[in-house]
Formats: sequence, structure tokens, C-alpha cells
Amino acid sequence: MEELEVNHVNDIHVKLSEMLEQRVRVKANMGRTRIVERMGTIKTVHPSVFIIEVDERRGRKSRQSYQYVDVLTGTVELFDPESGERLFTPMGDQGEEH
Repeated sequence: MEELEVNHVNDIHVKLSEMLEQRVRVKANMGRTRIVERMGTIKTVHPSVFIIEVDERRGRKSRQSYQYVDVLTGTVELFDPESGERLFTPMGDQGEEH
């Protein structure tokens, strides 16, 4: 998968719409230095949020919703599970080397 430089929420929405049922690794900054990393599958996309079904312990699954704006700002990062490459470059990081 190729990393996409994004500067608009709609760019993220369109890309994730094309990625339905694909696996991704999610890294979410939950505040107070708490960062959660999970593997999951993109299940649905809505106008302002997308839903990922994540793998929990003992074979359980749960659904987590995230906002496109959080991907845009880098609060939520999505990675290719195979290569580990970031799928979207948050605003403000577009001039930096990765």
C-alpha cells in the first residue's frame, strides 16, 4: 500500500472506502500518554467516522470508531499490517522525511 499525503477529510474517507474489509494496524493516542495499538479490519465508512473491527484477546472482536479528522491530525494512525508503512501522512508532517 502506498502512503497518501492528505490535507482534507474527504481524501481519507475516499481512500478508506476503497479499503473496506482490508486489515490495518491502528495506533490511537488516547491522551495522558496512553497509546493503544490494535490490528483490525475496516468494516464501514460513514460521513464523519469509520469503523474498524479489532481483534481482542481470546478470539473476541470489538468495533472501534474513529473520526477522519483524527487521522488528518495524526491522533489516529493507520499502518499496513504487512510492511508497517503508514497509510496516511498527517497534516504538518508532509514536509518531513519518513
